[in-house]
Amino acid sequence: MSHPKILGDTGTAYRATIKDQDGVVVDVSGATTKEIIFRSPAGVLLTKTATLFTDGTDGIIQYKTLAGEINEVGTWEWEPHVIITAGNEWTGDPREFVVKDKLVAA
Repeated sequence: MSHPKILGDTGTAYRATIKDQDGVVVDVSGATTKEIIFRSPAGVLLTKTATLFTDGTDGIIQYKTLAGEINEVGTWEWEPHVIITAGNEWTGDPREFVVKDKLVAA
């Protein structure tokens, strides 16, 4: 589990390295689908289009949150999802992060 996030924060980067079943980094530069899928504590799914972190040969995709997206206190899950060509699809292991409320009102 990662460090807690604060409700209302924006621009938090979620990055994942896509690897195959043997643990080898997958070149995602030609991916037709790059997504980070979030699940809120209430179970609501939020699918966001990810970008390449560099040129994709390192297998890393990322998504930076926008205002209002991470809008619930509690434990969230997220996972990366990539499709390169028909039959070549990877979904990474779900990861967790905790969102806490602000100590003071904005």
